[in-house]
Order: sequence, then C-alpha cells, then structure tokens
Amino acid sequence: MKQSKLLLQTLRETPKDADVVSQQLMMRAGMIQKQAAGIYSYFPLALRSIRKFEQIVREELEKDGCQEILMPAVQPAELWEESGRWKFYGKELLRFRDRKDAWFCLGPTHEEVVTDMVRRTVRSYKQLPMNVFQIQSKFRDEIRPRFGLMRGREFIMKDGYSFHASDADCDREYWAMFEAYKRIFARLGVKFRPVEADSGAIGGSFTHEFHVLAGSGEDAILSCDACDYTSNIEKTEAPKLAPGDHGAAFALTRDHFATPGIVSQELQAAAMKDADHPGGMPIAQTSKFFLYHATMADQTQKLVGAVVRGDHDVNPVKVKNFVGATDMELFPIEEAEAFTGAKSGFMGPVGLKDVQIIVDQSLEGGVNYTCGANKTDFHHFGLDPARDLPGAVFADIRIAAEGDACTRCGKGHYQAFRGIEVGQVFKLGIKYSQSMGCTFLDEQGKELPMIMGCYGIGVTRTVAAAIEQNYDADGIVWPWPIAPFQVHLLNLDPGGEEVSKVAFQLEAELEQAGFEVLHDEREGLSPGAKFKDADLLGFPLRLMVGSKGLKDGVVELRDRRTKELVKLRPEEVVASVTAAKARIMASLAEAGGR
Repeated sequence: MKQSKLLLQTLRETPKDADVVSQQLMMRAGMIQKQAAGIYSYFPLALRSIRKFEQIVREELEKDGCQEILMPAVQPAELWEESGRWKFYGKELLRFRDRKDAWFCLGPTHEEVVTDMVRRTVRSYKQLPMNVFQIQSKFRDEIRPRFGLMRGREFIMKDGYSFHASDADCDREYWAMFEAYKRIFARLGVKFRPVEADSGAIGGSFTHEFHVLAGSGEDAILSCDACDYTSNIEKTEAPKLAPGDHGAAFALTRDHFATPGIVSQELQAAAMKDADHPGGMPIAQTSKFFLYHATMADQTQKLVGAVVRGDHDVNPVKVKNFVGATDMELFPIEEAEAFTGAKSGFMGPVGLKDVQIIVDQSLEGGVNYTCGANKTDFHHFGLDPARDLPGAVFADIRIAAEGDACTRCGKGHYQAFRGIEVGQVFKLGIKYSQSMGCTFLDEQGKELPMIMGCYGIGVTRTVAAAIEQNYDADGIVWPWPIAPFQVHLLNLDPGGEEVSKVAFQLEAELEQAGFEVLHDEREGLSPGAKFKDADLLGFPLRLMVGSKGLKDGVVELRDRRTKELVKLRPEEVVASVTAAKARIMASLAEAGGR
C-alpha cells in the first residue's frame, strides 16, 4: 500500500478533547475521527486492526462450533417488554417511534432478538445445544461518554448466545467459551486476566470478565498471589476478620457523646474518649452506616441499611446482591435526613423501623462500636450489633482490599491491578427463555425453557485497550496480530532512482512473502518527519531504504518495541523480517495472559 494514497492525516498536537492515551494516539495517528459525543468514524488503519481482531474472534469461535449470524440494530419494543427490560434497562436504551408511532430501540445488546429467533426455529432437544454469535455495531446512550473507543455510545461488539436442554450442558459450554476467550486474548498478544464478576443489568447466575491489564483501566482487580483466584473488586470475597478486643460490652449510651460537627471517622474516633482510651478509639472501633433504596424483582420498594467498620468501605454491589434487588441506589440525602431525624454524618442503624439492616461480617462478635445516634451532633458509643440491631444479619458487604487474605486458598494475599474490561461470559439460565417462552420438547415430550449462556467481546474497545497497554513516548507499539500493517517501508530519498527501485522491489518481495507493507514513498518530507510518523503509527517493523545506506549496499530494519536496529543486504530482508516475526510472536505468547 502506498502511503501517499492512504486516507490518512497524522497530527503533531494532541486534540484537546482526547482523554486517554488510546484516544489521543488514535486521533493523532489519523485512525478515528469524532463525529459526536461517543461516536466515531473509523479510518482505514483503525478498520484494518478491527477486522484483524474480528477474524481472530471468528476463527477461535468456529473451532467450538459457533455459528455466525447477523441481527438487526433496530429492535421492536415488544420484545423488550416481554423480557421485562423495556423500563428496567434505563436511559442508556435509546428509544424512538417510527412513522407508524410504534416504539423501537437501538440495540445495546441482543438477548431479546436472539431468543425470539431461536424460539421460532428450535423445537426439540435434538436441535440443542445451539451457539450463535454476531459482530455488529451497538448503541448505548451513555450519560457521559469518554475515553474514546473505550466508553463510547456507538461501538462494535461481538455478542454470542448459547441454548441448552440442561444446566450441565450450559455449564459445559460456559467453560468452553471461557477457554475460547482465553485463546482469543492470548492470540491478541496482550496481558490479560479472566476475573470473577457481577452479572449487572444482563442478569444471570455467574459470570467472568476478561480484562486487559493497564494503568488507565477503570476497573480495580484483586488477584491472589498464591492461587488463580482473580476477581473484580465489586465481586471479590473479603475475609472474615476477628473482632478487635474492645473490652467488656458497655450499654449503648444515648446522647452521651456530643460530637458537634464531627463527621469523619478519624475525628469521631478521636472524640470517643474514656478512662481506658484517653487518646480516643481506633478507627476500626467506629462504624459507617449507609441507607439504600432498593427495587425488588416484583417492583416492590424497600429500605436497606448497611453497616461496616469505620476503616472499611461498603460494597453496594454485594448489598444489592444479598437482598436480591434488581436496582439499588443511595436514599436521597434529604429523604434520609427526614427519615432518620438527623443530618448526614449522624445517622445510624439503631432504632430504625421498616429497614432491613445488614452488618458486615467483620463486626460479628464485636462490641463497643460507635455509630450515629440519629440525632444531629450526637453519636452512640457501645454498639453491640448482635444485641442492639434485632433482626439484622451479618454478611460480607465490604470492599476487599489489597493485602487481605485470600478466601479461596487461605495461603495467599490479594494484589491489586487496574484492568480494562474487554469481554464477559455469563450463564443466564432461564432469565430470558422463561419470560419469552423460548422452550423445547424433551425426550418425554415435556415442554421446558431452554437454558441460556451469553458471551460478549467489545471489539473496538479491545483494540483501544491494546494501545493502552502498548505505547511509548513516541506513539503506538502495535502487537503484531492486530497491527494495521506489519512493515513500514520508508523511502528516505524518493527522488533517487536507485533508492526507489530498491524500495519498490522490497515492497513487492515482502508482499509476495505474505507480509503487509505500508510504503512511505511520499515526496517533499524529510527523513525525520517520516521517522516521526512511523513511530506514531507504531507498526512492528520499520524498513528504511536510503541513498546513504545503499552506497554501502545495506538497508536498515528496526524493531518498534525493542528499538533494535540491524543493517541488511536487500536480498536478506525477507528472511530477516520472517525471523523477526517469529521472535515477536514468541515474545507475545510468553507475555500474554498471566
């Protein structure tokens, strides 16, 4: 490919509205162009990378018998009403009416459509299992689209769905897709981790996310240093800690400790003084209280109170899952203050009516904690959760932290990482098949709902995540498998007849050998300008042909990642590029995954 003919314009300055490295570099490299908030056009270089990753996905899924389909981006409201998600999904679902005044939406995902396809087609257990997937644009009306392709409103996604006659078969397929995803991301050449996760709005009984490790990642991941347990921090099991020795249990004091203006845990602990603790109490002897408004599956509402130790943070996902809520949010502060009778910072769990109280397991067996007195400027001291909160239950509702003991093996401790979620596998069960009547006849002729699995990969998000993990001060450093081109051939003297002759000959020889070459034969640019563009675009290998080198009978080959430079005779180039590819692919395989 001649660079002079490529639809490409590189930028020297970083666009002001580019938030993260991948967005900055993709815009500077002329790969994407912003059309509206969270909506981008893909130029040839971006699309080449996207298509390469899509091909990796297709090849690995087809090994497991998955069939590719294509579903409409525009979906009728009736299907979403059947599943119960038309109202539940929220404002991310872009709804609109057609000219006949019928409601539709732009698909953010396709559980409803694929369930409708299968229920109209599959009738017998003999037709199961079935696993289908598509690669298609999705639209989610994010309230604050940001980070370029990593959190846009329109994006390309691979979503797959499997249908089964039994739970056991669905479990088998779940783990088959889990292994397929590991192969996909290993082939991509990035460092990644599969992590246990919360199923979120899609639902389902259990799920794993796949994260590309990067310092810019939005998700916090904890991983045991002694076993394979790795989990999104929303899901990570926190170990049960022994309660501290806080002495003999006191009676709960009412209005005993006046704490005007004292809200923070540190100040609260310092204010709780007695003869044995003239300097105040440790923060671990304070408690935090959170009041949530929960919506249940039957659309009923309830108030949920969560109590954690003062040196811990509540995990609202764990609270939501424990009570079985479909949606949960903090009780609005004005309403919470009216309900408890106290300003924020002085609310507590004692004496509240019609509130389900959940206490973190780290307080179980402990006594003499502090808590808000539900009276502004006062705190209780002497809280014994088991005694003072009748009906409360103890559960793991705190955020696990780096250094906590692993709950799985009991030997290791959690290490913290940042990750970019690029894929997820779900076991959906009968969430959609039951509500939408997607059934089959078993061997006895009995009609049963199909068991479903769901498997997604953010294609454009993954390409951006690969850049977040692979760049330097000069630009992108593409992993070989998804590099738009593999060799960047620079003609440093396009006006020189001999230089151009050798450059075009090398382009032809490399392409004949199966390599993808972008030939920078542009005139009027200095070698330095071409080097800058080559570093920014970041293809794995750079081949430089110039008059100075040819005087000595050599050209130069440079590895973008290692910056290793070798001089070669032109006739050695194809063999050297072939060897470089093998070396690069071996290093990627070694670095991939854990």
